[in-house]
Amino acid sequence: MLEPLTWFRQAAIRYAEEGLTVYIDPWGTAPEDPPADVILITHAHFDHFQPGEIERLRTPKTKILAPVDVARDLEGDVTPVVPGHTHEVAGVKVETVPAYNIVEERLDMHPKRNRWVGYVLELGGHTYYHAGDTDALAELETLSPDVAMVPIGGTYTMDWRESSELVKRMQPQIAVPIHYGFVVCSPSHAQLFKKGAAPVRVEVLEPTNPFEQP
Repeated sequence: MLEPLTWFRQAAIRYAEEGLTVYIDPWGTAPEDPPADVILITHAHFDHFQPGEIERLRTPKTKILAPVDVARDLEGDVTPVVPGHTHEVAGVKVETVPAYNIVEERLDMHPKRNRWVGYVLELGGHTYYHAGDTDALAELETLSPDVAMVPIGGTYTMDWRESSELVKRMQPQIAVPIHYGFVVCSPSHAQLFKKGAAPVRVEVLEPTNPFEQP
């Protein structure tokens, strides 16, 4: 299930298999990376929304899904999205789910009123959840993806402790930590998450870009 995935940095993920290339929050991609059939953006912060990379990866046929405030800054085949809806783009079923903060010191970073999103995608016979930037929300516990890609960095999102508790409630087949080792959070926290999430299976991806945090 993880073979089609590439982690670039922060929350930037690519799924590439069977003639389909999907990017989520592309940041740190290379000029030689393949063009996108689909690009999904979770929210407007710079480490998730890089207009220059989107422009380089897109073609006239690329489908883009983005929250309303991001979509208005993009051109082409762009679908504005809000949480709680299902879309089909390029043959891919995409469900939008909530992504916001509930911890007091983070409330202004990803407020619920912004209606930013995470995504659940059906790809290659499996379901993949990309959380975007969020805290551990009760409404996320009912998701049942095969693969859950969740932030563990803290400061702006849930940390490894909060993420591990969420995935234990969610019970994916595989949990993958993202959003650490770059803007905030030591890469060593991936192993803390792995221990904390047990007995959920955790797989730690290697980013294509070198970690920035000690």
